[in-house]
Amino acid sequence: MENEATKFGFTGFAETWNGRLAMLGFVVGLATELLTGQGVLSQMGLI
Repeated sequence: MENEATKFGFTGFAETWNGRLAMLGFVVGLATELLTGQGVLSQMGLI
């Protein structure tokens, strides 16, 4: 049985926050692209 008191490793708590932060990063990337007219990679100078 998984110990929910642990905040490290592959716990439900960690996976929930990982998903939330990934969604936030995706939205910020899309907003930045819409506001600047450049893609994320071109803003970083990779293309």
